[in-house]
Amino acid sequence: MEFKNFTYLILLVGSISVPLILSFDKKVQYYKNLKYIFPAIFVTALIFWVWDIRFTETQVWSFNTEYTIGLTFWGMPIEEWLFFIIVPYCCVFIYEVLKFYLEKYEYVNIFWSFSLFLIVGFALISYFFRHQDYTFLTFLFSAFYLSFTLFRNKFEPYITKFYFAYFVSLIPFMIVNGVLTSLPVVKYNPAHIMNIRIQNIPIEDFSYLFLMLLMVITLYETLKSNKYY
Repeated sequence: MEFKNFTYLILLVGSISVPLILSFDKKVQYYKNLKYIFPAIFVTALIFWVWDIRFTETQVWSFNTEYTIGLTFWGMPIEEWLFFIIVPYCCVFIYEVLKFYLEKYEYVNIFWSFSLFLIVGFALISYFFRHQDYTFLTFLFSAFYLSFTLFRNKFEPYITKFYFAYFVSLIPFMIVNGVLTSLPVVKYNPAHIMNIRIQNIPIEDFSYLFLMLLMVITLYETLKSNKYY
């Protein structure tokens, strides 16, 4: 096994190292909410794992074994399984930090309007690119889940910090995903995407991150606010 086989794993370890160390910061106290964070992450991960397995089987994307350690389950490297635990953990950490340090900043009306714009945009993209599997499903699910989140009328207290967290998460996302798609560790079938890229990252991945982060945060806040346990 060569050093480059650890590329994907190193990216994941590097991503979670700072959030993991700072989880016990006395101000944010991220660790106190782990009993709500982990169930939200695992429910979200389960959905994305099923999606990922199916898209791997149908060759919507594939993985370059030169950059993975070689341990696979259902056709996916172990690193890909960990991706859906580590990335949400890091993103929710960013969300909690922003909730604490930017508590007084609220722009509910602006982000409500922005959300409506996104719903329409996501829906139109999914329709016009309905023959590209990744494009169609990613934007369709994003439009559907964002609509559900808005109109169940319980997300207003969190909507500002959600968007803050998403925009800040784009910075490490573009670094990590930029490496994954540039080497490439993950290879996308051009028949299933729009082939519009930002720093080698398919535009669909930005919607994919949006949907994943929205799901995990809505689940997390629902568990936390209702205090089921």
